[in-house]
Amino acid sequence: MFWAYVIQNPEGKFYIGHTEDLDLRLQSHNRTDKVVGKYSRKNGPWGLVSSEAHPSRAEAMAREKQIKAWKSSRMIHLKLLGQPE
Repeated sequence: MFWAYVIQNPEGKFYIGHTEDLDLRLQSHNRTDKVVGKYSRKNGPWGLVSSEAHPSRAEAMAREKQIKAWKSSRMIHLKLLGQPE
């Protein structure tokens, strides 16, 4: 099983991705070591706000791409989370 997921930090920023192991990936995003150039590590902590299971990596990647194409947090709030921003 593969997952398309959305995480959010306390500032309200979203990160969209896909993974085979959702728990491990969330732990990776919330690591606090000093690895340069890692957006999610520098802007956390992150909490899972949405995840969708998909039978193949290709389908999870397609859904990730679809969500990223929305281009705004407002659209994520409306379309994915079913709530106004």
